[in-house]
Amino acid sequence: MAKKLRQIAIYGKGGIGKSTTTQNTVAGLASLGKKILIIGCDPKADSTRLILHAKAQDTVMDKVRELGTVEDLELEDVMRTGYAGINCVESGGPEPGVGCAGRGVITAINFLEEEGAYTPDLDYVFYDVLGDVVCGGFAMPIRENKAQEIYIVVSGEMMAMYAANNICKGIVKYAA
Repeated sequence: MAKKLRQIAIYGKGGIGKSTTTQNTVAGLASLGKKILIIGCDPKADSTRLILHAKAQDTVMDKVRELGTVEDLELEDVMRTGYAGINCVESGGPEPGVGCAGRGVITAINFLEEEGAYTPDLDYVFYDVLGDVVCGGFAMPIRENKAQEIYIVVSGEMMAMYAANNICKGIVKYAA
């Protein structure tokens, strides 16, 4: 019997600690021998820094801008391997003030699927998603049933709860 790939989206307001929570969860699972791909779905591209022990990595959108087209992009250009064999990809976003950051999420996930990043040996794919922007691109892990599990990192701060409420509205709308 083939193992079932668990795809998990972690949402939350920017600055709430969702990337730190995600990376520590992923590190714990990897230390148990699980094979994991983490996809940073935030223009800040900070979802994999702890796993890679680095400040930042090239994002899908950075490389697309550099190459001029997604068709010239190779998986090796944007996927890095970090702690305990965790594969890391950052979607990135447009240049500040230009374009839609959610488009980077859509472009990255479509690219990863087309290039075979979702390998049969994977146990988990984690999507670390910015949740305080009401944008369709950031809803992709929910909207297109990429993630079967959704977790929201929240604090008692009003803006964090507001973002969590909006995320829940998206879950009800798209996950039904």
